[in-house]
Amino acid sequence: MIELTRLNGQRFRVNCDLIKSSESSPDTVLTLVTGEKMVVVESPAQIFEAVVSYRAEVLRLAWPDALAALGLKTAQAALRHMSKHGDGSEPAGSASGSRSVSPSASRSA
Repeated sequence: MIELTRLNGQRFRVNCDLIKSSESSPDTVLTLVTGEKMVVVESPAQIFEAVVSYRAEVLRLAWPDALAALGLKTAQAALRHMSKHGDGSEPAGSASGSRSVSPSASRSA
């Protein structure tokens, strides 16, 4: 789950596996797979980064020796990739203001 902020300042947690999409219009609106919509303070890019961080943490906890198991060369490449893409910027070619946070989107990043 990721922690987000409603427009009134109230913090809450949402199961990020239920997020279908996020868009700015101008407020950020999350659409869940249930059809429910939520308006939050965070930008779509911030939500995307929170989801990626959450999923990475789940994987780190589930497989703490992953970097060693992948081998040093692969681990170094993974670390370079994470540091290069961990700045919250959107990848080239993505639509500004709207970002899908589906599992397929995070796998292609």
